[in-house]
Amino acid sequence: MSRPLPDLVSFLEGLAEPHILFDQQYRIIAANAAYRSEFSPASSIVGRTCYEVSHHFTVPCNQAGESCPLARARESGQRERVLHLHHTPQGEAYVNIELTPLLDSSGQQAYFVERMASLPVAQGHAHASGLVGRSVSFQQMLALVSRVGPSDASVLLLGESGTGKELVARAVHLASRRDKGPLVVVECASLTETLFESELFGHERGAFTGASSAKTGLVEAASGGTLFLDELGDVPLSMQVKLLRLLENGTYRRVGSTELRHTDVRVVSATHRDLGRMVVEGQFREDLYYRLSTFPIQLPSLRERRDDIPLLASSLLARLAPQRHWSLSAEAQARLSEHAFPGNVRELRNVLERAALLCDGNEIERQHIERAISVSPLRARNTEVSPVVPVPSRLSLREIELSSLQEQLKHHRGNRAALAAQLGISERSLYRKIKALPAAAKLKPA
Repeated sequence: MSRPLPDLVSFLEGLAEPHILFDQQYRIIAANAAYRSEFSPASSIVGRTCYEVSHHFTVPCNQAGESCPLARARESGQRERVLHLHHTPQGEAYVNIELTPLLDSSGQQAYFVERMASLPVAQGHAHASGLVGRSVSFQQMLALVSRVGPSDASVLLLGESGTGKELVARAVHLASRRDKGPLVVVECASLTETLFESELFGHERGAFTGASSAKTGLVEAASGGTLFLDELGDVPLSMQVKLLRLLENGTYRRVGSTELRHTDVRVVSATHRDLGRMVVEGQFREDLYYRLSTFPIQLPSLRERRDDIPLLASSLLARLAPQRHWSLSAEAQARLSEHAFPGNVRELRNVLERAALLCDGNEIERQHIERAISVSPLRARNTEVSPVVPVPSRLSLREIELSSLQEQLKHHRGNRAALAAQLGISERSLYRKIKALPAAAKLKPA
């Protein structure tokens, strides 16, 4: 194997993507120009171990709690792929690694070639935009995003409200070959059944009263890119068969037209609902469910990624007001980590914004977080108008939330926009929560 090695090094040097070559002792034998430019422009890495260069570890990845592609390749004898946080001149960054074992003349693994591709859709440090996290559950989700991104498979994002499904949908889009095309969001929860078809597929002039001109639908606007169906569980049953046709052959008709149109879209959808139960109850088509859930991704709640709270908090504060340079004291971070955050990252953002408004300096202290949590609009409203009623232990958190919302609707005298602002949620989220209430509870505010 030693004789063709110079030829192999020369071959790797000409590749456009970063590659390194190392031996069974993890020692780097060669790194091509693309690797040197992106990952080590100022230092030589030949002779050093890959785990020391990439992670600053003193032992191989699998001995430091990470997934080691070399160890996996030794077991499988095949090419292996993992997602890792790597040290770069710009700081730690997520990198997709594909490791290929090379065999000697006796068929034994002698060398390993590692190809690296940065995944810029997420960051392992505080950042002003995009996905941020380092926890195990976050990395597991991100690994699935990086796997499915380059394909055209339909993706179904599952998780609680406030977990960042639209951000993950954008990450899937940016990791795809369609990243130069549009990402078009369809807010299913905000569309009535009568408007849904027109918004999605468009309509012709005169198709219905008020249709004074033809309109391009969101499906057509997304051609060449990604169509994101947010809150898929709210798609009217009557529209689901037309959506199925779109997914199966890329065709649709505008309202008021017999002309069959074609579009080229990749569909990503998201929901907080239990679609499986909706299928059983006849509220969602089974064939559409399987067509949309080719590649499901479960988004972790904030409770499952508590280690990310300080990182997320720093990122959110930077996004709220970059010019202020807010920071959190250690006690404030500890208080945030103690909170349950049923509203997930959206609730964390609201708490931080309130705490920042309560803080006169640039460092947010524990007392600011305490006050921000205690004056939560939902909690405050409950205190003002609702007597404290013991809640049976058998009620779920969602049932408690709906019961509380029902009380809010009984006492609120403004419009729903005002109620949404008071509760610290969007009108779309309020609309969705009201839809989940029993019919008798949907009392309209004056």
